[in-house]
Amino acid sequence: MEIGGRRVSRGMLPLLALHTVSEYYRLERKPPVTAGLLAANTLIYLRPAFLRSILPSIDDVWFNAHLILKHRDLKRFLLSPFYHMDESHLVYNMLSLLWKGIQLETSMGSIEYASMIAALLAMSQGITLALAKSLVLFFNYEKSFYSEYAVGFSGVLFAMKVVLNSQADNYTFVHGVLVPSRHAAWAELILIQLFVPGVSFLGHLGGILAGILYLHLKRSYSGPNPFRSVIRSVSGVLSWPLRVVQGLFRRPRYSGRGVVGSAPRGGVVTGVWRCPACTYDNSGLLSVCEMCGTGRDGTDFSSHLQSDLSPEEVRRRRIRRFSR
Repeated sequence: MEIGGRRVSRGMLPLLALHTVSEYYRLERKPPVTAGLLAANTLIYLRPAFLRSILPSIDDVWFNAHLILKHRDLKRFLLSPFYHMDESHLVYNMLSLLWKGIQLETSMGSIEYASMIAALLAMSQGITLALAKSLVLFFNYEKSFYSEYAVGFSGVLFAMKVVLNSQADNYTFVHGVLVPSRHAAWAELILIQLFVPGVSFLGHLGGILAGILYLHLKRSYSGPNPFRSVIRSVSGVLSWPLRVVQGLFRRPRYSGRGVVGSAPRGGVVTGVWRCPACTYDNSGLLSVCEMCGTGRDGTDFSSHLQSDLSPEEVRRRRIRRFSR
C-alpha cells in the first residue's frame, strides 16, 4: 500500500524483520554485507521521507532492454535489482537472500562475498541484456523479452543459488519436488515459470548463467579480483573514522613486556622495574607486579585488599585478575 508517495507495510515486513533478528541473534558471527543488502532493499521499497528526494521512482528504474540500449541508461541497468513491485515480492526475495547470504558470507568472508555479489549483479544484468538483444537479432523475437519491464533481486538470487550448490552432492526440495541440489536453480526456473508465468524468465536465466560464468572464471583465473580490491579499499576508507574514534576512547593497557628470570640488556631498562618476588619486568607505570601481584616495594598483593576477605577469596580474586 502507498500513502502520500510512501510505502506502508501490510504486515509481512514485521515478520521479515522478526525472522531476520532471530536468525542473526543465534549467529556467533553476524554477516554485515547480507544485513546491508536486506536493509537497502527494504528502505528502497519503503521510501522513507529522508530518502524520497534521492531515490528515483520505480518507473525510472524498470529493467527494459530496449530503453537501456537506446538511451544507454545505466540507472535502469544497476538499480532495477534493488526495487520490488509489492510487499510479497520483496519479502520472498529477502527471505531467500537471508538464507543464502548467511551461508555464503559466513563461509567465504565479507570482502569476498561483497565482491561476488557485485560481480553476480553486473553479470546477471549484462547476460539478461545480451539474451534479450540476441533474440531480436537472430530470431526477430521482440514482442515479449526485449520490451518487458522487470525489477527485483531474483536474478542475483538465482546466481547465488548456483554458487551455493556448486559443490553439493545431496538432494533438496524445490517447491515440493525432490531434485539434486546442483540442479536446483534449473528446476526452480522451470517450476516458477510454470506456476507464475508473469515473472521474468530471461532475468532468472541470466542469473543462472551468471552463476555458472562466475564459477568458471573463479576456477580459471588466479589473479587478483578487481571487485575485491575496490571493495576492500572502500571499506577501509569508510571504517577509518570509526577506527579513529575507537582509538580515542580505548583505554591503554600497560604491560612490562618483559620476561621472567632474565636480566634486561645492560642490567637496567628505563621505565621498567623488576618484581622482587617473581623477577618479572613490569612497566614503570604499574605499582603492582602484573605477573604475581607483589607490590613494587615488596609488599604482598593481599595487603592491598580489604582485611575482611578470607584467604580463599583473595586467592580466587588473584586467579581471576591474572587469567584475563
